[in-house]
Amino acid sequence: MNFQTQIPTAAVLGPALAVFALFALARRRVSVPGWRGGPLVLRALTALYAAAVASITIFPLWIYGGGYRNEAPWISQIQPIPLLTADISMIPNIIMFVPLGFLLPLLSHRLTRGRTVAICALTSLGIELAQLLQYIALGNGRAVDINDLIANTLGGLLGYAALRTAQRIAATRAVLHKLSPSPSV
Repeated sequence: MNFQTQIPTAAVLGPALAVFALFALARRRVSVPGWRGGPLVLRALTALYAAAVASITIFPLWIYGGGYRNEAPWISQIQPIPLLTADISMIPNIIMFVPLGFLLPLLSHRLTRGRTVAICALTSLGIELAQLLQYIALGNGRAVDINDLIANTLGGLLGYAALRTAQRIAATRAVLHKLSPSPSV
């Protein structure tokens, strides 16, 4: 039996964002530290950013069966040699992870440059593995590329550098301080 179907982005991410909103409102209502004012705005921006990245990298979920299913071996979907096909197409991946490198240290003051970059790399690896699993399980055409991992990690590093630069300027430092939860949260 040949078939192809799609699980739309909004069908998954819409309810996920609604659950986050209810969770955030409940925490705000009971006055949990870090869930009011600027920190709540920061958490909401982070949730929207995460949904945007998921919508670009994971969704919509296409499911193929029968003659529509991609029959190429899964190993052929992996580009393991770094920078072999490096070109301008890496720039969107760099840009996509700049906000993550910027947001993570605001959410947790304990994150150093190394930890932030490591989390960015692990997040990118998670996306690449999810794309590989989609190919294996659903038969879609997503490819796994080491260059995406490199570009995303570089984007996270650039985001971290942008945050530290912004924190050196008095006006932006004050705004960032209001957004960030206190170190004890």
